[in-house]
Formats: sequence, structure tokens, C-alpha cells
Amino acid sequence: MGMVANIKREIRFVGGLLRLLKRIKPITLDSDVLICDDIEEAVDKYPDNIAFEDETRKLTYREFEALANRYANWAASRNLKRGDTIALIMHNRVEYVAAWFGFSKIGVATALINNNLSGPALAHCLNISGAFNVVSDEDCWKAADDARPLVDRDIMLWVMGLDEANESNNRRDFDNVVRSASSVRPQRSIRKGLTNRDTALYIFTSGTTGLPKAARITHTRARTYMRAFAGATGSTQKDVLFNVLPLYHSTGGLVGVGSVLLNGGRIVTRRRFSATHFWPDVKATGATMFVYIGELCRYLVNSPQNPDERAHKLRLAFGNGLRPDVWEEFQSRFNIGNILEFYGSTEGNVSLFNFGGKAGAIGRVPGYLKSQLNLRIIELDDDGEPVRLPNGMCKLVRVGDTGEAIGVIGSTVKHDFTGYADKAATQKKILTDVFKKGDRWFRTGDLMRQDKEGYVFFMDRLGDTFRWKGENVSTAEVEQHLSEAEGVQEVIAYGVEVPGQDGKAGMVALVLDPDTTFNAKAFAARAEAELPPYARPLFVRIMESASTTGTFKYRKVDLVSDGFDPDKVKGTIYFRGGEDGYQVMTKAILKDILSGKIRL
Repeated sequence: MGMVANIKREIRFVGGLLRLLKRIKPITLDSDVLICDDIEEAVDKYPDNIAFEDETRKLTYREFEALANRYANWAASRNLKRGDTIALIMHNRVEYVAAWFGFSKIGVATALINNNLSGPALAHCLNISGAFNVVSDEDCWKAADDARPLVDRDIMLWVMGLDEANESNNRRDFDNVVRSASSVRPQRSIRKGLTNRDTALYIFTSGTTGLPKAARITHTRARTYMRAFAGATGSTQKDVLFNVLPLYHSTGGLVGVGSVLLNGGRIVTRRRFSATHFWPDVKATGATMFVYIGELCRYLVNSPQNPDERAHKLRLAFGNGLRPDVWEEFQSRFNIGNILEFYGSTEGNVSLFNFGGKAGAIGRVPGYLKSQLNLRIIELDDDGEPVRLPNGMCKLVRVGDTGEAIGVIGSTVKHDFTGYADKAATQKKILTDVFKKGDRWFRTGDLMRQDKEGYVFFMDRLGDTFRWKGENVSTAEVEQHLSEAEGVQEVIAYGVEVPGQDGKAGMVALVLDPDTTFNAKAFAARAEAELPPYARPLFVRIMESASTTGTFKYRKVDLVSDGFDPDKVKGTIYFRGGEDGYQVMTKAILKDILSGKIRL
């Protein structure tokens, strides 16, 4: 029985990989066929199919492109052109993809900005995007307006559904100006000279240090994301994708969208994920696929039974971050026929696919394809730096051991690494002289291990980033903002595992000024004012001093290992909540957290 299962898994793996490779084969770096050309091809082939649907409206492929053309022609009328950027800040809706699709038709890049950001973090993203024009909606424009004083240039806000009373010289109703723009497809000659090397989008990632970084998504990368999953999922024009992931992220906005949009299928999007409405929506829309992040699946597994949770037409769930302990229950309870787990990063050149459906694996690199797939795993020292052999080269880990995943940088599509808007940030992700003098490799920052069959398993994030609530949290950003809190001398931020939770919850270890006590109320106020909700620490540990490595780096590995059990940690532990914003962690609180009685 095991042999039969392995044969079937191998057949699925080979079949899926061949479909994927067939779709991305036409992409070359110097081609003038861009992402907008791919989408226009689908529009011409499936004009009357429904392309997008949200809570309020549906658009056929023809209507979807007509809207995109209005955006393109409006932007051209404002003399926006190749090399310019427009920032997009809005919730999921049918206009979202139409906007960046339209702007790409005239060579304008779109910066897809996290709609949860505000204040300094939002201003930072607007600053590094280089955008002078911001397109937003009725729910997100105020945050952009509030951040305006922190932006280093004058920006114009264009707001969908803006009340007339809120209009001003630098804030206009976008619906009115777009309505008068032409819906005719712009001439392709407008983007003459553009190639796949040019920028289509900026997608923001917190990376490993500092504030969010703008990953430069070239037309090559956007096309690869979308075409790869149009092939990998095996979708057709009859498929309906249920997509509640944010469209400003690569998983929801490119992987999910491309899986059906290029094949004539329908995308159903919702403003945000709701565990209560998920299954009724999936049933009512006739969805055949949905795209996930691991936390979404865990929420569904932990939710009460819903009468519609098996009364659906889903044939496939695909995404990343599905934990091994959730996988099998998720698949069996909800009657999901197939799960396609994949690995990739917004800016990186390492991609893996688990076409065989082996629970817990993020992909597979069999021996016979090792030279074809862009992945190596190298050994690291205690400081998280590559181990160097006597000849100066890096050392591969043994099968079963954990190390950092890297991908070689080269001049082909699969080896392409375009980096960030910030050149210095780009250089930090490049490792040189790895296996031979002068070679260059992209550092994923992810720890992985590989078994004897070639299956690859994600172990952890390396360094200064962890995921919580579906977002990357930069510990450097947390430390930077909270180091100015009252009475704080040193702050060390890290993520800790909480049983039953995806990702890692934020925790900080504080060294206070001499003769100072922890001011919970002031600290909570500082965290709330300076950090987005997902980055605010859930746990605070008070320490007398912080130990460091021989290179003066904090020993975060020891802090992570200690966790947040007050009986096992020297010093007081605080938990977010209570009248002062943080309260002393007690055995009763710990018990309620571990049992799930307290929802994090």
C-alpha cells in the first residue's frame, strides 16, 4: 500500500511540475511581452466570463478590462509614464487588480501598500515608493492623509467613493475623474521599449531588519508567479477561486489571482477573512479552489462545526504555511480533495512545490532534479552566519540537518533576483563566494531541512523576522520603536511559539534603567502608538542584563527557548491586557492561554 501511494505521489509531482514548466517556459528576461499582455490575452479569449466578484458587484473579463483601460488612460492624461509609480492603498475589491493592471498598460508601476499601516510605517512606504499619486478607497484614505506630514513630497490622494464634503485641492473623488476617461485599450506602442526586466509592482516585505522594504516585482516575476500557478493548479475557465487573502501580498495578489485569471476562471474576493462566513460563502459562490496561508486553515480547524463545511465543490486548496499538525485534520474534516503547499518569497528566487501532497512538506527536490531546481541548504554557525571551510567556501548540510536555504543568482528567469528599491537592502540578501569564487546566492533567511526522499520542511525564520497573524514582524522595527519607551535601557524583540497558534507571538525582553520599575501603562501606550496591531508584543520579560554572543549579538536563541512560563523564567513576565495594558503573568493566565480560553 505504501509503494502504491508513493507511485501516485510521484505521478502527481511530475505532472504538476510539467504543467508549471510549460506555462513559464515562454518567459524571457528581454521579451517585450509583459504581464498586461498575458491578462489581455485572457480577456480576448474569455470576454463574457465572470472575472471578478466581491461583496457588491461582478465584472466580466470585458468589463474588468474596460475599467483597467479607464485607469490607464486617466494616468496617461496626467502625463504619468514609464518609470513613474502610483501607490495603491485599499481593501480587497474588484477594482484592486484592475487598477494595477491598467497602470501597467502604460508602463507605470504600482506600489501595493499594506492597508493596515498608519503613521510612520505608512509614511515610510510612501516615501520609498517614490509615488506622487495615491489611489485609495473610502476606508483607507484617512490613514494616508494623516501620514501626509511625514511624507517627503507632496502627494495627491485619489479616493474611490469620496464624499464631496471631503474633497480638497490635494484630495479628489477618483470615481468621478475615472468615469470620464476612455475605456478603449491603450495602444501597445505606448509601452514600446519596456521589457520583462522593468518594474510592474512594488510589494512590501518587512524582510529581516528595519521598516518594510519595497521588493521590486518585475514583469518577469509577476508573470512567473501568475503563469506558474495557472499551470500548477490545473485550473480551467470553469474554476472559481475563493480568495480572502489581502491583494497587497504576493500570495493573494499574484499567486491566487494568476491561478484562474489567466485561464478564464472567476475570482471571488472578500474584504477580509471571516471564519464564520467562510464555508457559507464557499458554498454559495460555487468555489472549486481557494488560496490559503496556514493561519487561515488553523482558524477554520479551531472553529465550531458549520453545516456548510463539507457541502462545497472544492477540489483544491493551495498556499503556504500549513502546519503539519493542522494539515490532516484540515483535509479530512473539510473534505478537501487535494492540497498544494508551496514555498516562495516575494523577492526571492527559491521556489518549491509539494505536488505530491505529503503532509508537512513545503516541496520536494528529488535527486534527479537537483541540478534543475534552485535550492541548496548551507550550514550556519551559532550567530546565524554561513560556516566556511578551510578553502573559504560554504558547507552544505547533511541530509536531515537544518540550515539556511539559498538560491543561485544568475541571468535566467529562474535565477533572477531583482531585489528591493533600496540597493543597500538588496546587497544584504546576497551571499558571495559560496561554492566557487565569484558566485552569488540569494539568502532566503529561512531554515529548512531535507529528508532522504528529497522532501523539504520549513523549520524557522533566521534572524530578525517572525510571522504573526499572517504578517512578517521585523524585530528590529519593534526594538527601534520601543527602545524609546519610558525607563527602557535595552529591548530585545523575538517571537515565541504558542501551542495551537500559527507563527510566533511577539515577545520583548527589557533591561530597565537603574532604580526603575516597569511602567506598563506607558509601555502599552507606546506600543499602540508606534506599531501595527500584529507587531505589538504579547509578552514582556524583565531582565537585569542581556547576554550576547562573541560578536556582541543578543542571544535571542536562549530567550526564545525560555518562552513565557513564569515558573521557568528568571524575572517577571507580563502579558498584554488588563487596565494598564500589560498585566503580570500568572499560572491562571498561562493556563488559559495554553487551553485556548484566552484568544490571542
